[in-house]
Amino acid sequence: MPHKSLVPQTNNGTTAVNQISNLIYQTVVSFQQQHPECLHIRYQSVSWEQPEYKTKLLAKLNHGLGQAPNPEVLLSWVRSYLRSLLNSEAIATNIFNQLKPQLQQLLNAEINEHLNTSIPNFNGHGMMDNGASILLLDAENIQLDADAEKFLEKICHYPLQIRVAFANWRSLGKKDAEFHQRGYQLIHVPAGKDSADLKMATVGSSIFVHYPTAREVLVCSSDQALIHLCNTLQSHGLTVYHVRKTQDQIVVFNSQNGTTQKYSLSSSKKVIPKVEELLEQLQELILLEQQRSNCYWIKLTKISTLYHNQYKLTLTQVISEHFVDFKVQDIFIKNPLIFAVHKISEQSQIYVTLFNENLTISTDNVSLQAVDATTPTTAPTTIKSSDDLEKALVSILKELTKKSPNSPVHISILASHFMTKYHVPINQLLSQFNDSKKFPKFLESCGSFHLKQTPKGWEVGLLNPH
Repeated sequence: MPHKSLVPQTNNGTTAVNQISNLIYQTVVSFQQQHPECLHIRYQSVSWEQPEYKTKLLAKLNHGLGQAPNPEVLLSWVRSYLRSLLNSEAIATNIFNQLKPQLQQLLNAEINEHLNTSIPNFNGHGMMDNGASILLLDAENIQLDADAEKFLEKICHYPLQIRVAFANWRSLGKKDAEFHQRGYQLIHVPAGKDSADLKMATVGSSIFVHYPTAREVLVCSSDQALIHLCNTLQSHGLTVYHVRKTQDQIVVFNSQNGTTQKYSLSSSKKVIPKVEELLEQLQELILLEQQRSNCYWIKLTKISTLYHNQYKLTLTQVISEHFVDFKVQDIFIKNPLIFAVHKISEQSQIYVTLFNENLTISTDNVSLQAVDATTPTTAPTTIKSSDDLEKALVSILKELTKKSPNSPVHISILASHFMTKYHVPINQLLSQFNDSKKFPKFLESCGSFHLKQTPKGWEVGLLNPH
């Protein structure tokens, strides 16, 4: 059951959480108007002033911050929301400098007055000044990369200020240089079973003496012997997170509340494709499934399954990385020059196909075939080299820009029309020609096109449109 908010109501009937949420929202709007580059890239294209986005963001902030069990956690969560919405460049702006005292005033005046609680001050990064988290790592037992470390940092309610790693560094190659570069204090131990654990237990048991500002300690080792260290630290009032590795997961146990959080090591290594790459991947999957099933229209659920099987990522994962409040179907609906979308009835599933000017829809036939859908207008065998591919793309681009010769088009649209006409992905042809370039690089190497990178991806036009 969620915590009941401890934040009181103010004299005007709104809670401090409401006021903080509104302040964060107004800050986001100000950044979009004055410094859009300071917003996280996934939020730069959102029209935050529109009522629907305002309502959604305020609802999320009010709900999330309203669960804070105490003022210190509330402040920590405010910091987390700011980090997710803004990038590091925001800290140097006047907008951010104006935000800090306003937040401070709300937290001090409203929460301290009603709860008589001391609220820590902001530092230059929107973090709490008093109180710190400490990470103790048995580097021979657990290998933490930078992404896993960021996951642990998000769990903490205090800044992760001190990192100490224990190991026989002679046996770990160049790992000492890597950890040193990431800000770790390195403690060397002699070779031998449990040497790192024993040294870690010795140093860790007096951590509260050497670091009086410590509030939380991350004990990173799968060795059960360090449970004694966890108990010792907890007896001195510290919140202890026991971090261990099981197969491809990092498991974090919070000794204070008994909760467990998990982090997938395999998912951290997955690269989220860019939007234009995602569109190409989807087109290839649809085309291959059309050829396999001899059915022109493919269920959206089938496409999602095919994508997960092929790339080990869900479409929801990829789309949420680039767009706010996009559902999976929106990537198809909002690209009508690439995809056609149809529902037989309100209760039916969504069907998707590649856009074709000769497309006809029949609700009497679930397979929803199209006119000449399986017959390419030009045989693929006519394209036998990179030069042939360039000529084919020039021809398609001239047709696409016939009404406005000087207007560029998105390269995903060019790739889609090529696939519709020739029934073969461009990257597949480039591979057959032993050309290691990706599609944008190939266009750049040709003498017929000019490329321009925009916030929405690459656009291509003809150097000589006439």
